[in-house]
Amino acid sequence: MPEVARSRAVALGVLCAASMMVVLDSSIVAVALPSIQAELRFSAAGLAWVVNAYLVAFGGLLLLSGRLGDLLGRRRVFLAGLVLFTASSLMAGLATNAGVLVAARFAQGVGGALASAVVLGMIVTMYPPGASRARAIGVYSFTQAAGASIGLIAGGALTQALDWHWTFYINLPIGVAALVLTLLVVEADRGTGSRSGIDALGAVLVTGGVMLLVFGIAGAGDHGWTAGTVLPLAAAVALLAGFVLRQARARTPLLPLRLLRVRAVAGANLTMVLMVAGFLGFQFVTALYLQKVLGLDALGTGLAFLPTPVMIALCSLWLSDRLSARFSPRAVLVAGLVVVIVAFGLLTQAPAEGSYFVHVLPSLVLMGCGAGTAIPALMGLAMSAASPTDSGVTSGLISTTQQVGGAIGTAVLATVAASRTAGLTTAGVSSREALTSGYQLAYGFSAGLVALAAVVAAVVLARRPRAAEETPELCVAGQAR
Repeated sequence: MPEVARSRAVALGVLCAASMMVVLDSSIVAVALPSIQAELRFSAAGLAWVVNAYLVAFGGLLLLSGRLGDLLGRRRVFLAGLVLFTASSLMAGLATNAGVLVAARFAQGVGGALASAVVLGMIVTMYPPGASRARAIGVYSFTQAAGASIGLIAGGALTQALDWHWTFYINLPIGVAALVLTLLVVEADRGTGSRSGIDALGAVLVTGGVMLLVFGIAGAGDHGWTAGTVLPLAAAVALLAGFVLRQARARTPLLPLRLLRVRAVAGANLTMVLMVAGFLGFQFVTALYLQKVLGLDALGTGLAFLPTPVMIALCSLWLSDRLSARFSPRAVLVAGLVVVIVAFGLLTQAPAEGSYFVHVLPSLVLMGCGAGTAIPALMGLAMSAASPTDSGVTSGLISTTQQVGGAIGTAVLATVAASRTAGLTTAGVSSREALTSGYQLAYGFSAGLVALAAVVAAVVLARRPRAAEETPELCVAGQAR
């Protein structure tokens, strides 16, 4: 392997390992929640903030973090995020009361946003267009797609073998190693400079808007569509509308609206919202089905998901880029989404007296194959039109839509399943049958969301991605097919 290729591979490994650490943290704590509640005496409503505090900060700051990377240098922002994430992980592990833990989780979300928002942009600028970049994006896509499932496994194992504190302590050696290796192997870059300006008002509007959006959607999943949910959502819509108006007039916009006029960028982000809504909603519902219907414990539930990240690894690392080179990223994306739809269709038939090996395992394998094929193709399409000066904000945008999509999917599917279950329970149906019926309906909604994503991908996205060196302005001029 040539020296340049070897150094790039090492840098890619460091970036992806740090990125996976951040992704893991969104799910690793999930199976530890009962232990956390018992030790720190969380109320039922307050316990949700162990998860939501992280999601609100993380989702709200991704776009701003991406633009900061363009201005100040992506490696510098990445390192700052790693420092904050690692320090707040220690704070979370040492927490002795609910308030400290929630504050630490919020700080973790801020650090996670700073670190993860710029990673995809760093990879795109590190690798030239072609097969090597496609393979690198495949590696990154694996960390994003499989991280949540691996987090469930790790969380169950750490909580059961040690205690919940170790779901946070595990980040310390990884974070320190990533910091040292980043300084050694990741080449420093120069941003455009803070003198070029940052749209402070736009930053406040979009950060507040996305935070309220994630907060409102998460609240809908926990408490239903009450006034406490609708009002934050209405405020989020107002702030985001103000952000769009501000970007149209700002001298140095946080998100140049010309990017949203590029079919590759707009289509990929819309596809991402719908796709991730179906994917993460599926994970949420399946975890409940495995525990509440099939009776698995926390560790058993985590291990049950193992086939999905294994198949994602196989397909994203060794298959997706080859298929994209032979056919087109759009064709590979649509084909992968169709496989996922089939997986969800099978799960709509999972019965109350079901078997993991008969009714769940085949769908988990298909899910991994479809996601591992589709996600790298979508990531490549999303970044295909990003110029070097906009790669950070484009990376932050795709990360933001991932978070919003995940929040939407979890909230919508939780509401759908709970509503169906409550109605059947009131009608006298047994608890197990009612739960199963609710989950089956949720799987149908997941299939519908992914089907919409496939339609958007087929209609909006180009057959071949734009070369990375082409600027968005050229794409707007009419070159997008």
